[in-house]
This record gives sequence, C-alpha cells and structure tokens, in this order.
Amino acid sequence: MDDPRASDGRLPADVAQDIEGGEDPRHPLRRLLARLRRRIDRYPRLRTVYRVVVGIIGGSVAVLGLALVPLPGPGWLVVFLGLAVLGTEFAWARRSAARLKRLLARFWAWWRARRDRTRTSPADGAG
Repeated sequence: MDDPRASDGRLPADVAQDIEGGEDPRHPLRRLLARLRRRIDRYPRLRTVYRVVVGIIGGSVAVLGLALVPLPGPGWLVVFLGLAVLGTEFAWARRSAARLKRLLARFWAWWRARRDRTRTSPADGAG
C-alpha cells in the first residue's frame, strides 16, 4: 500500500479533512462517547473497573505491538493503537505517545536522508 503523504511529507487535503472531521467534538460518535463517559463517571466503582479494563486492553495491545516490531508488518502501528487506548484514561500514555511519535518522525527523517545520500553518491571503488 502506498503512503498517502505527498513528497513533502504532508497528508493530502482530503485525508487531512477526514481526520479533522473525525476529531470534531460535534461528530455523532464523539457525542455518543461523551455521553457514555459522563454516565461512567457518575459511578466511582464503575469508573475504577473501566480504568482497569482500559489498562488491561491498552497494555496488552501495546505489548503485542512491541512483540511485532521486529517482524514485517504493522508493529509500530499496533503500539500506537495500544497507547491511544491507554491515552483515553491515562495522561502518561498520551505524553508517551506524543514523545514516541516525535522520536519516530526524527528517526524516519534521518533514515530517508541517509537512504537518499547513499542512492545519489557514487559507489565506492567503482571506476
């Protein structure tokens, strides 16, 4: 599958617009989830159970993603999904996900620059 990003690294306008639409608090799914969250918050025991379940599910998904990282496939995507699930309840997970995204973005920029340099430089010893 091709990367939907343009050559300058930005997402196409239609993809960016879809992402913004999904993040809109007026979106019907967002409103439904907000109502559900308010209902859970009314009951302290239910809130505790909910946080434990979110922690178990998010942690399991993140650990599974870390196990998949060395294998071909969506390892980092699964890690981010696990952190996103954890981030719905835990501020440390939101901060960790943001930091990890920045680190990976720097790594990929370094990797692409390195790859481009090796492609454009003449081969050593040729001549």
